Order: sequence, then C-alpha cells, then structure tokens
Amino acid sequence: MRIIVTGGAGFLGSHLCDKLIERGDQVIAIDNFLTGDPGNIAHLQNSPDFQFVEADANEAFPEDLDFDQLYHLASPASPNKNNPQSYIALPFETMRVNSFGTWNLCEEAGARGAKFLFASTSETYGDPLEHPQKETYKGNVSTTGPRSVYDESKRFGETITAAFVNHRKLDGRIIRIFNTYGPRMAADGRVVIEFLLAALQNQPLPVFGDGTQTRSFCYVSDLVDGIIAAMDKGDKGEIYNLGNPNEFSLLELAEVVKKVTGVNSQIQFAEKLPVDDPLRRCPDITKAREKLGWEPKVQLEEGLKKLVVYLQNIPRPQA
Repeated sequence: MRIIVTGGAGFLGSHLCDKLIERGDQVIAIDNFLTGDPGNIAHLQNSPDFQFVEADANEAFPEDLDFDQLYHLASPASPNKNNPQSYIALPFETMRVNSFGTWNLCEEAGARGAKFLFASTSETYGDPLEHPQKETYKGNVSTTGPRSVYDESKRFGETITAAFVNHRKLDGRIIRIFNTYGPRMAADGRVVIEFLLAALQNQPLPVFGDGTQTRSFCYVSDLVDGIIAAMDKGDKGEIYNLGNPNEFSLLELAEVVKKVTGVNSQIQFAEKLPVDDPLRRCPDITKAREKLGWEPKVQLEEGLKKLVVYLQNIPRPQA
C-alpha cells in the first residue's frame, strides 16, 4: 500500500515508517521539522519505498497524490514549559495542527477513499476521576490551563474525525496514546528520558511533588504494533486506548532506572506538581485486546535496558 505518515520525522512517526516499510509498504513521510528530527529518518533516505516531503499538515496535498492510508501523528507532544519544542512553547502551532490540520487531512483522505487514523492522547482524560481509563470515560480536563492547548485540541481533533466519519463517510478511527518511550526520544522533559539521562550523568533524578503520582509506560515497538493494528483491524469510527496497563509510581520508576543503569542516584524533589499534571494515568486496554488482538509485550525493565543501550551509543544530550 501507499501510506502517508504526518509527523514522520518524529519519535513515533519515524518508528511507524520503519515498520510499514519493513512489511512491504510504500511510505510518504510528511513533516515540517517543527519538532521532528531529520536524524530520525536519515537511515530511510536510500530506501526505494520511502519518500520524504517537507511540508505542513495544514496544507493541501497535490491533486495527483494518491494513497491508501493516512496516519495523522503530527503535533508537538512535550508538556515541559522549558522545552522550546513543547506544546506549552508552541500553543498556536499545536492547536492549529490538531484542528485545522486534522480537518484538512480528513478532507484529503476522504477525497481519495483512503483509511484515516487520528493519533489522539491519554491527555484527553485529563486528571481522571475514573481509574483505569476506558474509552467511554469523558475526561476531567481544564479548558484554560497551560496544558489545554494540547488536551483540548486533541479532543477537538477527535470531534472532527468523528464528524467526517458520521457525516461524510470517512473510514476513520482514533487512538489514544499513553506514555511511550524508546530510542529516538528527544530530551524534552518527559519523565523516562529525564530519569535515564540524569542517572547516566550521575545526577539526581528530578521528581515533581512526592513521586506517588502514577503512569504506565509502553515501549515504542509495542505502541507501533498497536497503531498499525488499529488502522488495519480497527472498526470505522471507533476509539482505542493504546498503552501498557502496568502502572508505576514515579518513585517506582526511579528504582527501576537505578537498577538498569547501575547508578544509585538520589531523588531530587521539586516543590509541587505542574499545573493540571494528572495524579494517576493507566489505560484499560480490554477493547484493544478483544478487537485488535493487541497487547504490549515488552516489560518496563527490558524496555529501559534497550533505551540505555541506545543512549550509550549516541552523542549524549543533557538532562
């Protein structure tokens, strides 16, 4: 098949391109390098099945561009206010790609009779009052807080996708991605990469609040398998949680990081949690198991070991 991946030079997008090409598809990656990294796709440049187009997902496609599937992964994703590539630092670009961009891509996929997948996020659940979170949970999200430019634009992107499915017969589906880690992660403030980089540099591990807040961590190869399963096996108009249901507190994560790095780093507590930072986050993946035949295989310690090897063999960014 001919497949378009927006955000194809990003962390998840580049791994998705790898997997699609590996199985024999022709891939067109689209990215404007707002947060994507050319290094993530450099190894694909000589592949006859890969084409890269530097463009904005908000822009119309050439009329003669035909494709069978479109994965919409383009969006800033880091919540770290100190990162110039975070959605906090890029609020208007984030809102635009998840609203105008999603609308544009639904139009493009619909005009060609192509299947469409919108990559949404577990952030649509906000600081959840239901635990673990099912796809039916409506969320507890601020519309005006610092994270709202991402959370609410992703929610609106879901609304746009659903409207095209219901009213314009788009063959679309939605995934909600939970915390994912692995090679090619940017040092963008998310907890797994910050803990590992700090440990490898013999620095304290930075923990906001008291460290009892929880997350679930999915290794990137598992997540990509889930994304493809949602596109190929997922029903039109449906939503699927994709993530690892094993839940860890940040203090428990810190202990696993110390174990896999062999470094006994201290914990450095910050005064308080960032505004609207969820206290608990864990997916209910019953629907993905039953409908897609998918569940994660890589456990946290194994995945962190793989990421440590990767980090030890590239020029090391600073924590």
